[in-house]
Amino acid sequence: MKKKIILLSIVLLTLAACAPATGSYAANVLSVTGQSQVSIAPDVAYVSIGVRTESTDVSQAVSSNASQAERVMSALRDSGVSQDDMQTTNFSVYSYDDYDFEGNSIGLTFNVENTVYVTVRNLAGMGELLDSAVGSGANNIWGIQFDVEDKSAAVAEARSLALADAQEQAQALASEAEVSLGAITSLSYTNGGYSAYPLYGVGGGGAGIADSSTTIVPGQISVNVSVYLSYEIR
Repeated sequence: MKKKIILLSIVLLTLAACAPATGSYAANVLSVTGQSQVSIAPDVAYVSIGVRTESTDVSQAVSSNASQAERVMSALRDSGVSQDDMQTTNFSVYSYDDYDFEGNSIGLTFNVENTVYVTVRNLAGMGELLDSAVGSGANNIWGIQFDVEDKSAAVAEARSLALADAQEQAQALASEAEVSLGAITSLSYTNGGYSAYPLYGVGGGGAGIADSSTTIVPGQISVNVSVYLSYEIR
């Protein structure tokens, strides 16, 4: 009985070894990456505008900050900023020890900060808007960022250019390698985001509007796309 079982196992293994392969081998492929960049003018900007006040009396610090912040927001509305385009992102009250010249503690000073995140849609008037905010009491302005609200057309253009770049590379490589391109085996793309030149640190002490308005340069927004393409080669 044991001899029969061993013999049967040998026969099965022999048959399996002789059976034709059912899997398929991957074809030779040529893979390339096409890239493109499309520049467009920004149509919107985002900026943080804040008011910071200090006092040895916490109630006075808060009250003063509230009045100053309301004047700033009123100035923003007068400059054409919609209420929907203003959002409070920070309100904080904290204290620190104050010292005299000899290093002796002379009590607490309270600091109050109120920051509003503003969407600016009139870029041509942005310099005047910031001047008005400073003149109304804003003493913290930072993080100006330019953007394009609808980048779909620019992304589509960049994607088309990146695909053409990938196809051109594939044709050139196939010609140099003396092979021919077959069917496309894979095709994908990634939106690499965009790059811009940010502007930081605009602001003043809220003492008044300067004689000349602040100059704001929006620059350009660059949309970047990569296309990944693979062909069978023969």
